[in-house]
Amino acid sequence: MTERTLTVVSAGLRQPSSTRLLADRLAAATVQALQEQQVEVAEQVVEVRDHAHAVTDHLLTGFPSGDLQAALDDVVRADGLIVVSPIFSASYSGLFKSFFDVLDPDSLTGKPVLLGATGGTARHSLALEHALRPMFSYLRAVVVPTAVYAASEDWGVGEGSGSGLVSRIDRAAGELAELMVQRPALAPADPFADPTPFAQLLGD
Repeated sequence: MTERTLTVVSAGLRQPSSTRLLADRLAAATVQALQEQQVEVAEQVVEVRDHAHAVTDHLLTGFPSGDLQAALDDVVRADGLIVVSPIFSASYSGLFKSFFDVLDPDSLTGKPVLLGATGGTARHSLALEHALRPMFSYLRAVVVPTAVYAASEDWGVGEGSGSGLVSRIDRAAGELAELMVQRPALAPADPFADPTPFAQLLGD
């Protein structure tokens, strides 16, 4: 069996969160799709809200804390990403954007990404196409064709097999799994391969 790593980035602000719920559904469907292709999956979840203060500190100082660095490493080293943001004012949340702002701009180049979003009304669904997709295209990620939006009315009634939300989740997960299988697995990063210059550490 081959193996791939999947990192899930959830930017919900509350616990429990519909954003995390959608992220978990997308992850479960992707894992199942990969297993059907005889691929083992190592999965990590990054809850952005847990790193909110560290993200702000990193934006101000240029240096990540240990926990934030570990989360960023999970994103960079993943063979595939699932990213889910709540939609506020017809766009992704500020915390979601800030988390990706502290990544190296080239770190997502060629990486398969599945986009998801949640909101109170279906009217915000186009934010996936006019906000999230352009952002990850700019970062040169390979974004799967199907993005998944879940409004409040998508949960509960009519959520069974064959429903609109479930169908979108399964279709998007299958697309991500296919891209992850086609792309060679990333080799583990060598922490000593690219040391930070001493002058940079001193702020020169």
